[in-house]
Amino acid sequence: MQLNVNSRSYEVDIEPDTPLLWVLRDVIGLTGTKYGCGIAACGACTVHLDGEPVRSCSVSISAAAGKRVTTIEGLSPDSSHPLQKSWVAEQVPQCGYCQSGQIMQAAALLAKNPNPSRSEIVGHMNGNICRCGTYHRIIAAIQRASREG
Repeated sequence: MQLNVNSRSYEVDIEPDTPLLWVLRDVIGLTGTKYGCGIAACGACTVHLDGEPVRSCSVSISAAAGKRVTTIEGLSPDSSHPLQKSWVAEQVPQCGYCQSGQIMQAAALLAKNPNPSRSEIVGHMNGNICRCGTYHRIIAAIQRASREG
C-alpha cells in the first residue's frame, strides 16, 4: 500500500485493516504520535488526514492510502510552527504525553479559523484529553499562536 506521510512516499506491505497509528509508529518509525486509548476517545493519536484531524488508532491503513497524512513530525521540521512555539511559551506540557495530539488538533483549527474565539477553541479541542489538566494553558497557547501566527 502506498502512503504519503509528511510529504514523503512510503510503500508498506501490511494488512489493510491495520490502524494507521501502528504503521506510523512501528513500520515508518515516527513515534511522535502516541497511543492513548485505542478507541478514538482521548485524542493522543491525532494526526491530519488531508488536513482534517483524525484519531489514527481508529483509521485503517487502507482508509489512509492515497491521502496526505501529517504527523507532529511533519508540522514543522524545526519546531517553528506557531503552536509549537506557543506551547513552550505558555509552559503547556507537564507529562507531555497528550501534547502531539493536542497540537495537531489545534493546528487543524487554526488552519481553518486563524482567529478563533475562546468558545470555538474549547469546542474544537473537546475530546482531546489531558490527564494533567493543563486545559487553561492549552487554550492560552492556542490563543497566543492565533495572535502571533
